[in-house]
Amino acid sequence: MLNERNVRLGQVRSAIRELFEYGKKRKAEIGEENVYDFSLGNPSVPAPEEVKRALIDIIENSDPVALHGYTSAQGDYGVRDSIAKGLNARYSLSLDADCLYMTCGAAASVCISLNALINNGDEVITFAPFFPEYRVFAENAGGKLVALPCGEDFKPNVSALKGALNGRTKAVIINSPNNPSGVVYGEGVLREIANTLNEYCAASGGEIYLISDEPYRELTYAGESPSAMSFYARTLMCYSYSKSLSLPGERIGYIAVNPAMENREKVYAAVCGAGRALGYVCAPSLFQKLVARVGDMTADFSVYERNRDMLYEGLKNLGFEVIKPEGAFYLFVKSPEPSAEKFALRAREQEILIVPSDSFGVERYARISYCVSTQTIERSMPAFARLAESYKLR
Repeated sequence: MLNERNVRLGQVRSAIRELFEYGKKRKAEIGEENVYDFSLGNPSVPAPEEVKRALIDIIENSDPVALHGYTSAQGDYGVRDSIAKGLNARYSLSLDADCLYMTCGAAASVCISLNALINNGDEVITFAPFFPEYRVFAENAGGKLVALPCGEDFKPNVSALKGALNGRTKAVIINSPNNPSGVVYGEGVLREIANTLNEYCAASGGEIYLISDEPYRELTYAGESPSAMSFYARTLMCYSYSKSLSLPGERIGYIAVNPAMENREKVYAAVCGAGRALGYVCAPSLFQKLVARVGDMTADFSVYERNRDMLYEGLKNLGFEVIKPEGAFYLFVKSPEPSAEKFALRAREQEILIVPSDSFGVERYARISYCVSTQTIERSMPAFARLAESYKLR
């Protein structure tokens, strides 16, 4: 007898991946230039030139055996030490190498963190809209995902959080800048969340952990996004270099366990144990060495800001209701009809591929991933105009 839950997960891809696969097929049929594929958050700008130079230097000037050999299970010590020092300088923290666990990207980081913390029946709170795989990861760890509604600005409703905390709550996941809304949780919001969790834990004697999913941390348009680790002691920071360095396919990231938490060594041991149990030991060694050298750099994000402005203004002028993104490279557009699924299907008739919001935990929106070429945005506007006209928005 197979694990039927995993059979179902394997038979039905996520809504994002399903649309991405459809887009590949459609491009082969009618030409890539005729399909406006806004499905996947796949960076379109190249990695910094320093990445290429560093890789060449590492490959040409490293011991050929050690280059591709195993590192320590939790990652190379020197790499972890380098990342810890960078985070300390940036956020005034006191991390050391043994607070860091190298991973195969942010998805692995969140998955490992949940498996480290969750016992069967525990609840994990997040705020809708949220990355759909949170539910998969939480349930696979034996927990239950509880999605709380945000306000109209798509920022966390802290009052709802206060009402949802209970004896089964083990963790809260936040994601800022947010996928799919592009909203940034500012310092005020993070302090509110931290104060709420601290007050509840002090009153109840419980321990609730904050999993801060930060792969878009550098990708903001009005100043740097703060890190939750600066405000809440029981924070696990989950990070990926996929977006900052435009290296999504290389799958390299980390978990940082806040040294300020009382039981940090035990939590870190649980992270190492979860990584072991899941088979996530020894993240790709070549790219561990790379991020130790160039991890503080970023790709050229000016393209995304230009795309955001062009898309936001264009859709607003066509009569669509849109949320202006503060970060990441996603734009949330409100469906002119109650069904987000029907809206996305009508957009597909114009060869526009956008992801309906249902799998993100909210209704009547669609996500547009604008990490595409600026030419794609320009070419898509007549198609969006036809879509607007079909709803008589103007």
